[in-house]
Amino acid sequence: MIRVFIEVRRNEATSSSVSVQARSLQEAASIAAAVYPNAEVRVKFPIDPGAFFVQDPAAQAEIVSVERAEGMAA
Repeated sequence: MIRVFIEVRRNEATSSSVSVQARSLQEAASIAAAVYPNAEVRVKFPIDPGAFFVQDPAAQAEIVSVERAEGMAA
């Protein structure tokens, strides 16, 4: 299991980052896309190597948290 940040862009002016646990990068992006169906989602790079691998054997594929919302200039 891995944990990555996914950028969720709902429009040109607003984006946020969510932390997602999944079995792969593709699954993490798919989970975010399912939760935010009208948004553009993409894996944020660089990936934090210290938080990438989830050590909990009971971990499930899910959105772990919404980290921040950002207003962006249009």
